[in-house]
Amino acid sequence: MQINMHERVALFIDGSNLYAAARALGFDIDYKRLLDVFQKDGRLIRAFYYTALMEDQEYSPIRPLVDWLDYNGYTMVTKPTKEFTDAAGRRKIKGNMDIELAIDVMEMAPHLDHIVIFSGDGDFRRLVEAVQRKGVRVSVVSTINSSPPMIADELRRQADNFIELSDIQGEIQRAGAPRKAPQDDYVDDSLDYEDEPHLA
Repeated sequence: MQINMHERVALFIDGSNLYAAARALGFDIDYKRLLDVFQKDGRLIRAFYYTALMEDQEYSPIRPLVDWLDYNGYTMVTKPTKEFTDAAGRRKIKGNMDIELAIDVMEMAPHLDHIVIFSGDGDFRRLVEAVQRKGVRVSVVSTINSSPPMIADELRRQADNFIELSDIQGEIQRAGAPRKAPQDDYVDDSLDYEDEPHLA
């Protein structure tokens, strides 16, 4: 994965984006195994996980995952979703965490040698460029093996290293989970809580 043992590493996981990429490839992520993979390759300083939560719901399908991650080595960054009605009159839920992720990357950069961003969002290209100017290497984890690819070409070009999600699937896939058919639908920043991940 091109992470050196002496490097101070932090993970920045765009939860909905990573979930959409794994879903497009047809598998579920085991977040304990994911943490283990990056702990063995470098000096893992912190693993941030970003997701928006529906505050007004009595039960959110993503809540068990959020609670588990919080107790098992992840630093959770959450905020309430916003509800709006689109031009067609459909109710939409919005939960964009890009600003929160970008601020944390910039604040942590002086303490790190290598940043790993789990997202294919092209909006992060300038963020990657900014931390590279501070002498920090940046890897991006996403996939080009979905249709359409989940990573923006400009982000992939800017990163020092692109980690294809399907290449590490065997190391981070949830064991015993039935194989799912790959999904062709691209998921944007609007969150569909019926499709959000949860613990088995």
